[in-house]
Amino acid sequence: MNSKIKKILSKKNKKKIICLTAYSKSFAEVTDKYADITLVGDSLGSVLYNYDTTKKVTLTQMIEHSKSVRKGIKTSLMVVDMPYNTYRNKKEALINAKKIIKSTKCDAVKMEGGAKIKDITQHLIKNKIPLMGHLGLLPQTAGKFRFQGKNKSEKNKLLKEAKLLESLGVFSMILECVETSTAKEITKSIKIPTIGIGSSVYCDGQVLVTDDLLGLNETNIRFVKKFANIKSAIKNGLKKFKKEVTNKNYPSKKYSY
Repeated sequence: MNSKIKKILSKKNKKKIICLTAYSKSFAEVTDKYADITLVGDSLGSVLYNYDTTKKVTLTQMIEHSKSVRKGIKTSLMVVDMPYNTYRNKKEALINAKKIIKSTKCDAVKMEGGAKIKDITQHLIKNKIPLMGHLGLLPQTAGKFRFQGKNKSEKNKLLKEAKLLESLGVFSMILECVETSTAKEITKSIKIPTIGIGSSVYCDGQVLVTDDLLGLNETNIRFVKKFANIKSAIKNGLKKFKKEVTNKNYPSKKYSY
């Protein structure tokens, strides 16, 4: 087992796990200093390409961005999302998972789903593909974006699927938009770490889209808290650049050959 994955597993019930997204070398160089896990998420579709759904993200896009991210990572565990329609069956899933890992030198891949992709999950792990799971809201297949686990039936289903993924051998799982008490029970009931996004403080770790938490995107998603306002800083920098160029203060002799 990858030593970085062992490190993530060792944090269960001991220390909160930090997961951040990155889609380029420049961002990865920064997130790597603070994250235990750097996730190249298919969220890049909406963040970088303004797609209205992650279903439009291609395998080629994920690989190319991941190659860039890899260059910026030294210490964190690098996980890459397998995009929509790249794991419809066992054969396809294994071919694409191997392609991602070989092309990007990432540490693991992530797939969305539980019982419906049981055989695929089992097949990948049997073939030594390090795998992160993803339960709750599944953006690649969700009809409506709503929180999960709100009633007893949904709670029991999620708990059962979490235990299933654990038994199959995933090393951790994302819990997206899972109701607080359900996320708490899942986290207590399994021995592998849960990484929450909109799923309460009771998960073993947390993930947010880095661009969102830095204020680069305008979003009204409930679970997104802005920890900085980078867009404002960018505007100020560009404003100063424009002013100095207009006033012929830049480039001065210091910045010229």
